[in-house]
Formats: sequence, C-alpha cells, structure tokens
Amino acid sequence: MEVEQLAASNICTPVCKIKTPMSELVTLVDRPVVEILFRRTTDDQVGITRAWTELEARFETLRGRKFYGAFFPGRNEYHVCVERQPQDDPAKLALETGQLAAGRYARVRLTGQPPALYQRITPAFTKLAERPDRDDSRPGLEYYRRHDCVDLLLPIG
Repeated sequence: MEVEQLAASNICTPVCKIKTPMSELVTLVDRPVVEILFRRTTDDQVGITRAWTELEARFETLRGRKFYGAFFPGRNEYHVCVERQPQDDPAKLALETGQLAAGRYARVRLTGQPPALYQRITPAFTKLAERPDRDDSRPGLEYYRRHDCVDLLLPIG
C-alpha cells in the first residue's frame, strides 16, 4: 500500500490516501457532525428514486444545498438527506430532523455522468464494505458533491 499525507479541507479532514486493488482510490477522512433534514424509505431503487424526487420537490431551489444518502446495514432502510440550513422549517417541509455522525470514514470518489454514475454506486460500495475495520454502528453515506461526482463514505473504527 502506498500512503500519501494530505492537508485539511473545510468539508472533512483527509487523513491519507491508500491505493488498493479497487479501481478507485480510497481516502481516509475525518468528518464533522452534519445536521440534516431527511425522508425515510426502503433500501431499493424504486423507493430511493421516489424519495429523492419527493425531497427535492420540497425546496424552491436546490442550489447551495448539500445532499446525502444514508443506508443502515441490516435494516433495509435508506434516508434521503439534505444538510439543514437556518431558514429550514422541518414541520413545514414535512421532513424529519437528524444528524450524520462524525468520525472516520473510508472515502471513494466516483465521477461520471448520470445515470451510469449512479449504477456504479452499489458495486463500489459493496467492494469498499469488505474492509475489516468498517463500523456497522453508523450508516454508510453517499455525498452528492455535484451531479457528476459522488463520495461514498464507509464508517470505520
């Protein structure tokens, strides 16, 4: 394994990059707590697609918002999430409130054009989840950086 030290960023603190047999580079990052609004659904493509459509429809604009997917090992549950902003009224938006846990994560960044990009998420996360240091007490995360860039974040101990 090749390890390269990295500088801190304002979103999360990269710890190091590790080249693995995966085609994508795995970066270890420390992430802060993120306050969110979310909608629950089942962890299947039909439910997830419907929940994303419903979440996005609640906002006048998506510009300036940060979106996440959170899935829970063994629970068949997926949360479509948006980072909470000061003006957000959860009751008016009919969304639950919560937090994405702080801590160390193994990150794989996927880039490409949808829908092909989204079809790579499950296989890449399945491979990432083979890590022996994964922490199943926290959900796995998808951070939608842009329409053509998704960070897969596996909680690790």
